[in-house]
Amino acid sequence: MGVIRSTGHLPIFRIIGCVLRLVACATLLLASRVSASERPNVLLIITDDQNDYASQASGVEVHTPHLDRLREQSISFSKAYCASPVCGPSRASLFSGLYPHQTGAYLNGSDPWLKSRQLDVAETLPELFRRSGYHTWGMGKLFHAKLPESRAANQWDNNARANGGFAPFADKEHQLAGKFFSVQEWDAPDEEFPDVKSATEAVSFLNRYRGDKPFFLAYGLWRPHNPWTAPRRFFDQYDASKIVFPPPGFDDNDLADVPPGGHVLSEIYAARWQGFGAANPDAWRRIMHGYLACTSFADWNVGRVLEALDRSPFRDNTIVIVTSDNGYHVGEKHHYGKSTLWEKSARVPLLVRLPQQQHRGTICDAAVGLIDVYPTLVEKCDLETPPQELAGRDLSALWNDPDTDWEYPAITTYGEGRFSVRSGNWRYIRYPSGEEELYDHRTDPHEFYNLSSELEHEDRIDEFRKLVPSRWQASLGGRNG
Repeated sequence: MGVIRSTGHLPIFRIIGCVLRLVACATLLLASRVSASERPNVLLIITDDQNDYASQASGVEVHTPHLDRLREQSISFSKAYCASPVCGPSRASLFSGLYPHQTGAYLNGSDPWLKSRQLDVAETLPELFRRSGYHTWGMGKLFHAKLPESRAANQWDNNARANGGFAPFADKEHQLAGKFFSVQEWDAPDEEFPDVKSATEAVSFLNRYRGDKPFFLAYGLWRPHNPWTAPRRFFDQYDASKIVFPPPGFDDNDLADVPPGGHVLSEIYAARWQGFGAANPDAWRRIMHGYLACTSFADWNVGRVLEALDRSPFRDNTIVIVTSDNGYHVGEKHHYGKSTLWEKSARVPLLVRLPQQQHRGTICDAAVGLIDVYPTLVEKCDLETPPQELAGRDLSALWNDPDTDWEYPAITTYGEGRFSVRSGNWRYIRYPSGEEELYDHRTDPHEFYNLSSELEHEDRIDEFRKLVPSRWQASLGGRNG
């Protein structure tokens, strides 16, 4: 057989080889596109100051039919906690995957995204979704803090905005202690509330979006945060005389064994409790009514968005996460507000509905944190690697099997040296002075009995002390409350 010589044309076997390589490349490209298109959409909904009343074991009757229905479709995390018990720092942690003790963002009003060197170089969750090929849409109360102008436009593909803040405020007649600490039924159109406007926009997006990218949609509510104004029909859902009162987590002598560091936090907004707390039960009951009405109002808005998703083509390929930035005391611990390290401030609702409603109706009792949301979405949505080292843990094992053993604790801090951990059935608290609290939730779910001085718990407390950060980033400032 003679040698094949070049005649200026490719031999047939080389032509065939080129064709096969082109086919292989095209197949790989097509496969990558299919894989990208099959990545789940994400709907993240964040309420504001929502405590555990809507949970099944709270002992408080609250009307939340949409959250109840979602619970039947989701994994319910019964022990979910914020990294900080106030809005801005909690959200900075959620959207950055970093703890407050790493960034110095401990207090509201600290301008974390403008002042923190760590947050300046961190990639936010919407930035990462966008860089990873997602369409990002956000509206409502999300960061609750300004981002640098150079970064603000990089978060969302829509023109996200705060939409009016906490208004509408009650009139003078219904203000107990200023416009924020007020309760009033609202008879004007629903559209006067920012939550309604943002929900309407989210519904519109879900109705019309047909892009070739998966989406990350974030809807932030301003309720049930005070002022406790809501359309009258939500107040009418409750018979004020039959509201559980005082709430199950209240005890007259609750603070007797709490160290001074705990009293400092309880006494934030002390004038509100002194004027409208146990000494004024009619006002306290009125506040309870307002908080429940605003919780139901928030539920209605959440339901509007969930119903739009379920009518859309995206229902079966969307991860739905509904949570809140922090909890809230409505008289528990002799306190109105958040800003404490106790369960009522630190615990948040966390419902996760997976595509195809996997593990629907399941309760997961593992202690988890909002800080764990970021790394979990990185894994589940096949996102690029962010530049910052994420502090949270990937919850994929629990999403795959809610009964998986989980030995990790959930940490909440509020200011330099103020530390709390929830692990198993225990809550441990430590203040900068070294004062401590310890509660056993098996027998004391409302944290009435501080066990830190009992010798039988010394070894357990020693283990919790090892979890206290060895380094605390200097505070960026701000205000308590």
